[in-house]
Amino acid sequence: MTHPGVGPVTALATEVFLGDPRRFVDGKALASYVGMIPREYSSGERQRLGGLTKQGNPLLRFLWGEAGAHAARRDPELQRFYHRKLVQKGLGKARMAVARKLGIRLWIMLRDQIDYQEFCRRGQKQYSGAACAGMPETRFGTNGHRPVD
Repeated sequence: MTHPGVGPVTALATEVFLGDPRRFVDGKALASYVGMIPREYSSGERQRLGGLTKQGNPLLRFLWGEAGAHAARRDPELQRFYHRKLVQKGLGKARMAVARKLGIRLWIMLRDQIDYQEFCRRGQKQYSGAACAGMPETRFGTNGHRPVD
């Protein structure tokens, strides 16, 4: 894993505990497997969400949480996401949101057998505003100018 903030222990644990990455349909299924989705208490038309389910591997959740804290300092996109969630939800929820996002990124990199630079290149192709660590940040696409409406 070449993602900033992810060391050899986190990379190895992710690969070992997830097994075949193609068995997960999407990122939500992965987050559910690891236990990083909210508990749900529903009755009738009322839906109440609680804390994390913690159904998955506690070591993997811990490692993703620690790696997420480091990755949020090194990756500009994760840093913006973390600061936005910090203002909206508070410290604990922001850390877990970044950890979940990082875990989904690692799963995508494992599933597609790509490195971090290729992951960033694909992200910039879909959304030109995304920036990754070590890559030049282009705010409004390749030419750096605001689009004309």
